[in-house]
Amino acid sequence: MRGRLFIKMFTAFWLVTIAVLASWLLSANYFDTRALGPPHPEKHRSGHPPPPHRAMLQMIYELQNADREELRDLVATARKRHGITIYLLNAEGEELFGEDPPETALAVAREVSGRRRRAMALTAEGRFSAHAIYHSDYGPLRAVFAFDRRQRPIIATLGDNPWLRVLLAVLVSGLVCYLLSRALTNRLAALRSASRRLAEGDLATRIQVRATGGDETDELARDFNSMAGELQDRIQAQKRLLSDVSHELRSPLARLRIALALAQEQPDSSGAQLERIEREAERLEELIGQLLGTQPRDVPLDTHIDLVALLRSLCADADFEGGPDGKRVRFECDLPEAVVASHSDLLHKACDNVLRNALAHTGEHTAVEVALTQSGNAYTVRVRDQGPGVPEDELDNIFGEFYRVDSARSRDTGGYGLGLAIARRAVVQHGGAIRARNHGDGLDIILTLPVQS
Repeated sequence: MRGRLFIKMFTAFWLVTIAVLASWLLSANYFDTRALGPPHPEKHRSGHPPPPHRAMLQMIYELQNADREELRDLVATARKRHGITIYLLNAEGEELFGEDPPETALAVAREVSGRRRRAMALTAEGRFSAHAIYHSDYGPLRAVFAFDRRQRPIIATLGDNPWLRVLLAVLVSGLVCYLLSRALTNRLAALRSASRRLAEGDLATRIQVRATGGDETDELARDFNSMAGELQDRIQAQKRLLSDVSHELRSPLARLRIALALAQEQPDSSGAQLERIEREAERLEELIGQLLGTQPRDVPLDTHIDLVALLRSLCADADFEGGPDGKRVRFECDLPEAVVASHSDLLHKACDNVLRNALAHTGEHTAVEVALTQSGNAYTVRVRDQGPGVPEDELDNIFGEFYRVDSARSRDTGGYGLGLAIARRAVVQHGGAIRARNHGDGLDIILTLPVQS
């Protein structure tokens, strides 16, 4: 069963109701039909047979009111569907359709005379029930119903006892409710078990669920898997960040201690060592400042900035810096202005970091192409370099803290690996998005920012 949980619950209650009603009606009809004949002889020793069952009354009514053509069909249907043989005897004792009734059937029919309207018998041949009827075409008739003696005792018992049929309906509805309840709660049980494992520290816990479709429980399971994956990635990222920060801080601190020790041992060279200490302190301050810039924080977008003017200025500076290596920076834009909400110099840092990253990785005597376009309610900034690109499985990682494609690069050649992380944080704070993709000759960094309304 597929569909939304509401539909499942609605269907479940509906099926239970249908099961109760259907089991009651079907069992009533079935057992009334299967127990049409007389009960055991000890149940009517007084000589007065009990009244006929409801199904028997219905059958007698149909026999009395059927046309000549329908009468034979009714007799055939009763034999085929219910296993009941019906003999219709006229006043002379002749069977209307040429059947040859057994002697017991004829004997029971003879008992129906005068004021006696019905008679019953239970013999080795089976059970017989005779009723006086009147047909408009044939006049007074005696209908003899012959039942199979092989009827099971449990069927006869259920046919005679309505409370047992009620019990059967309750059992059927209980079985349906149990199966539906299990179907609805299996997913919740799996979710509870997975939540406990996740709380115990098993971050690889996942729930087996189809990729798409299903009901709310499937959506909940997919959300749980997404949450568990995000939690695992964040914890691993925090561990990597702690390790990277420790590594980056350890080197300048070690150099600080060495410079301090040399200054103490060689007073004559203390000036040079103090300069060394100053440089390392500045590097520490720069690293801490960049690291703080990658952390989330709420800032008000209380100023406005023109992206056209900003990018034109940054591209001019980058083009000047790349000149000695033959690296050029070209800016393309057909917009007169592109005003967006901002805060302080966040966007300036973000665009500058992306542009400098492209300038650092583009090849000598190549150009970095910067384009600014508008699509709907968003501005798109594309920065394209002519460098080696990034492995496809690493594209989402380049915006992480301390990420370097070449882990062996030092901070002197590759920086701290925080530039794109700072750019991502700034763009997200402006309500935009940033992504990377490889092209034939390098890497594209694409920034999307909302248009100021």
